[in-house]
Amino acid sequence: MVKGEHILFIVENNTVPFDRRVWAEARSAREFGYDVSIICPFDKRRETGPETTGGIRIYRHPRPVEGLGKWATVLEYLNALFWEAFLSIRIFLNRPFTAIHSANPPDHVFLIARAFKIAGVKFIFDHHDLTPETYLAKYGAGGLLHKCLLWMERRSFRAADLVVSTNESYKRIAIERGGKSESDVIVVRNGPDLAAIPDVRPNPDLLTGFRHLVGYVGIIGKQEGIENLLQAASYIVHEKKRGDIKFAIVGTGPHLKNLIRDARAMGLEQNVQFFGYVPDDRLYEILTTADLCVNPEFRNDFTDKSTMIKIMEYMSFRKPIVQFHTVESEFTAGEAALSIRANNVIQFADGILALLDDPVRREKMGAMGRERVEKVLSWQIQKKNLRSAYDRVLPRPLSA
Repeated sequence: MVKGEHILFIVENNTVPFDRRVWAEARSAREFGYDVSIICPFDKRRETGPETTGGIRIYRHPRPVEGLGKWATVLEYLNALFWEAFLSIRIFLNRPFTAIHSANPPDHVFLIARAFKIAGVKFIFDHHDLTPETYLAKYGAGGLLHKCLLWMERRSFRAADLVVSTNESYKRIAIERGGKSESDVIVVRNGPDLAAIPDVRPNPDLLTGFRHLVGYVGIIGKQEGIENLLQAASYIVHEKKRGDIKFAIVGTGPHLKNLIRDARAMGLEQNVQFFGYVPDDRLYEILTTADLCVNPEFRNDFTDKSTMIKIMEYMSFRKPIVQFHTVESEFTAGEAALSIRANNVIQFADGILALLDDPVRREKMGAMGRERVEKVLSWQIQKKNLRSAYDRVLPRPLSA
């Protein structure tokens, strides 16, 4: 590799390859001809040191604290900043990079990027989440930490040579709140890689004793709305007397144990199964078997502007969706989703029942969702935008 071809990705919110967006971007950058390294945290699913996968070097650092509260999150991010800075210097001394491609949250990598700008390194800010709005969704109040997050976001935008936004709402934030020009912001959506999804058959064992399966896939955190799904399941099972429906919740996160406890207290042990983390083949099997999938997050300032990867994963498997109405989720899913206008769990539950009892409508919605992914949202389409983004600020590799 020659000088000018090396991109360093930094991600703290998740590890790779489990952060699907970062992993897709890194693999695409490698495909474009760039040398690629990634800094990310250790994960209990993959406790290894430095490694090379598919020609991509991965440097993992300790994450002793996963934030369950405000100050635990601060400690988590300070720990990440230390290791990201240390590993960035180590990598640069061994193999100089020409760009840092940083995924948020948190929004602190600008501190590292500014130091490397002295050496001509470009900073690409990949705006995954609205960190200040996420804070409000979790804790419901502003205060000093919220002001700090807004300051860090502004500094990230200001330091960035280019902002990569996940949707048009985030692009507007970068322009209006971050002061970026429109030409310095490119939208690269979270499109699923259809080529990586094998042909999988439904597994009837997942339905033992049940007629229907409702699926959820995602991080098990405080703001993901899974407590809404449990309340909807309780209404369906106990109030509507529908014992023929099973709810499959796939994923892991800081609130998994609490939600398992809550489901048990609600008398849902038989109807709700928490799968935790599962490998891709098992995930695909669950999604293929499901009759429909859900996104139970209420509408708020964060969800209204955010695109959830799970929505496109559901659509890739031809699954109709029940969700609460938000601007970006409706743009993403279109007619593949039944969107509940109010933040009302009962209406959400009734929407699930209505679709489960209408197989013709489910099939039609699922087909429309898959078609939308194929024509508009797939990673095969989105990575062309990523290539355009890199071309704006980086030299093309000689091997491209």
